[in-house]
Amino acid sequence: MTPRQSSGRRLVPAYLATGGRAQPSRNTLDRLSLLHSVGMPITSEVRPEEHRILELLQPGALSLAEVAAHLHLPVSVVKVLVADLVDAGRLHARVPIPEAEQFDRQILERVLDGLRSLKS
Repeated sequence: MTPRQSSGRRLVPAYLATGGRAQPSRNTLDRLSLLHSVGMPITSEVRPEEHRILELLQPGALSLAEVAAHLHLPVSVVKVLVADLVDAGRLHARVPIPEAEQFDRQILERVLDGLRSLKS
């Protein structure tokens, strides 16, 4: 995690966590992308911020925005870190399901009600 002063200000700028890069290697990541670890052992070649991301994901999946909140880092910085981890095969990232492809709850409830009425 990035050190902070008692005033809450960062001692080290957040962009240094990415080596100064501002753009992730892939543009498929969204702040709602669901991240989960592939279970690879964490080695010494993993940077501290990446190490923390992998630790956060060990109990289960989180969204990219949740990871950013836990790390107190901007989403844009976490996107770069996550893209590096995905490229290295240490993480899987699933893009959110577009709203147009999500199921409509009312339609599903009507179908369920219709099936129940057929059963009676």
